[in-house]
Amino acid sequence: MYEQQQEHGEQEQTASASAPAVRPLDGFTVGVTAARRAEELGALLERRGAQVLHAPALRIVPLPDDTELLAVTRDLIGHPPDVVVATTAIGFRGWVEAAEGWGLGEALLNRLTGVELLARGPKVRGAIRAAGLTEKWSPASESMAEVLDRLLAEGVSGRRVAVQLHGEPLPGFVEALRAGGAEVIGVPVYRWMPPEDIGPVDRLLDAVLARGLDAVTFTSAPAAASLLRRAGERGIREEVLAALRQEVLTVCVGPVTAIPLEAEDIPTLQPERFRLGPLVQLLCRELPSRVRPLPVAGQRLEIRGHAVVVDGALRPVPPAGMALLRTLARRPGWVVSRADLLRALPGAGSDEHAVETAMARLRVALGAPKLIQTVVKRGYRLSLDPHADTDKYSGE
Repeated sequence: MYEQQQEHGEQEQTASASAPAVRPLDGFTVGVTAARRAEELGALLERRGAQVLHAPALRIVPLPDDTELLAVTRDLIGHPPDVVVATTAIGFRGWVEAAEGWGLGEALLNRLTGVELLARGPKVRGAIRAAGLTEKWSPASESMAEVLDRLLAEGVSGRRVAVQLHGEPLPGFVEALRAGGAEVIGVPVYRWMPPEDIGPVDRLLDAVLARGLDAVTFTSAPAAASLLRRAGERGIREEVLAALRQEVLTVCVGPVTAIPLEAEDIPTLQPERFRLGPLVQLLCRELPSRVRPLPVAGQRLEIRGHAVVVDGALRPVPPAGMALLRTLARRPGWVVSRADLLRALPGAGSDEHAVETAMARLRVALGAPKLIQTVVKRGYRLSLDPHADTDKYSGE
């Protein structure tokens, strides 16, 4: 008996040694709503194992085509501001480049040379200096609240303040400046509009409703608002809200991005640093931590979004199999009838033979048939080890 156990242990070690390491996002599906830097975010997620569903919820008006930005640029050149607040590096660079394309580049730079130029953070500070300009001040916190505090402390009454907008609301910022007596000019370095092709957004919403997504990421408040608006147009707003409040994890790059979602009581997570890299790292920690490992038939079973990890080996499972496995896992160790399993199968009719077919395929996909036990004339059960060493399966 001891020799058999030793041999079984050696086989497990060999199998785990030969299997590729499971990446943190293997088996999970993540929705990406970003229009800007969507490919970069998608690549970061895929590199860590995620399946990515791209659905740009907005499109950006190209700066050279933006007549509103052109009009504001001409106005600022002709009527110089006292203060210019630069908020993003890509927006500031784009503004200068667009002005050069209109033949206004030199005039704009000359005008900015003589004003109080404030940079929100190090990236935009670098863009300012690359343009041959020098900022007067930049907050260590990269916080617009700190910028506002400085301006109000200086006094803004009667001053003309140009604020580089970046497609997102700046809650209270402009209002506070105007309440302090400033004339505020918004510089729309890029503007959001609805996507020309709404199909990807609809597919993402359908995936949210079907719980086919494990998480949705947002990198701008307008994208979040646009997605909810589209759900309302389709008459599925309440169902989408329910999914985002409960099963589908909602991750935002920062608190401003989260505003439209949290206004609908959708819980959101945000990284400590408002960047794409930390956002992906947050997902890498959060999604696996939500999976409860189960001790089943002497093995460690983790049920992820569209795959299963069995003793450290990733096993892709078809949708019908995942539906059966999730139903069994709701009450691990308990017998689930064929009738209940049939109701869980997507698109199943009334023939319980469909359960047997899907179960056979599930066992093949798992590569460990003993994980699921057939209980004659009753149904199926996960072969839970109720007295297993919990430390072994907790991942600690």
